[in-house]
Amino acid sequence: MPGWTANDIPDQSGRTAVVTGANSGIGYVAARELARRGARVVLACRSEARGRAAEALLRREVASVMVEFSPLDLADLRSVREFAARYGSGREALDLLVNNAGVMALPYGRTADGFETQFGVNHLGHFALTGLLLPHLLRTPGARIVSLSSGFHALGDIDLADLNSERHYRRWVAYGRSKTANLLFVHELSRRLAAAGSDVVAAAAHPGYADTNLQTAAARQEGRKAAERVMALANAVIAQPAAAGALPTLYAATAPGVRPDAFIGPKLGWRGAPVRSWRAKWTLDDASGEALWAASEKLTSVSYTALAR
Repeated sequence: MPGWTANDIPDQSGRTAVVTGANSGIGYVAARELARRGARVVLACRSEARGRAAEALLRREVASVMVEFSPLDLADLRSVREFAARYGSGREALDLLVNNAGVMALPYGRTADGFETQFGVNHLGHFALTGLLLPHLLRTPGARIVSLSSGFHALGDIDLADLNSERHYRRWVAYGRSKTANLLFVHELSRRLAAAGSDVVAAAAHPGYADTNLQTAAARQEGRKAAERVMALANAVIAQPAAAGALPTLYAATAPGVRPDAFIGPKLGWRGAPVRSWRAKWTLDDASGEALWAASEKLTSVSYTALAR
């Protein structure tokens, strides 16, 4: 694992990958590197304009690329269902699902279905998407599911009594809890896959501090130009490039021997080659994972019947 780079990605010919939030940043780099190794890649993006632009750029950067854009708004469960239905039309296999898209430290808001935005997009949208695509993954030998978390998961455990932060909203705590939810989801999904006798591997990754538009999005949305400039400067001076930030995701997605429920991140925490990463003990709590799973199935109306025990 030490020194692992994109050059170490195994051949991906004949494999199909869905990458959410693939129009920029970590998602775009992950899609590009998978395509360079021969994978057929589906760019699942909220904005059609940005998704189409990413598709066009990928076709210029990678010769003979197999890529397509498909709209997906994780803040709207109807959009999630429509994406899954389109994917399932005429297709059987899915080798890799990369749950990459996310939002960070936004002012309080709600999704189309009434969920707090960070919890709704970062966790519930991907919970629903994974459940709807799971039949394709289960019938594909060697399939993997990679969910993007963050070192900021350490900011807080989930509050099962207030998943939508209705009692008190602190944007960074809410973000940390949504990233804890990502890790608990992978933990519980791994347990259920094992109980079902499936060889599908569910793992998690985090990019450390990578130069993407995630850091500036909230300030831009709120019109806080000074804060946006500060974050952009920090990205330029401190952060590692998005290409380096994508390596933990690519390792979790393609490297041989990745174990279920692995959490891969940069060696130094914020930058460096991909290694097994520290995680808070509450992200490995079976009872919390089961409770969050039950709540998520109820909130999304997506049941993982293929893994019924």
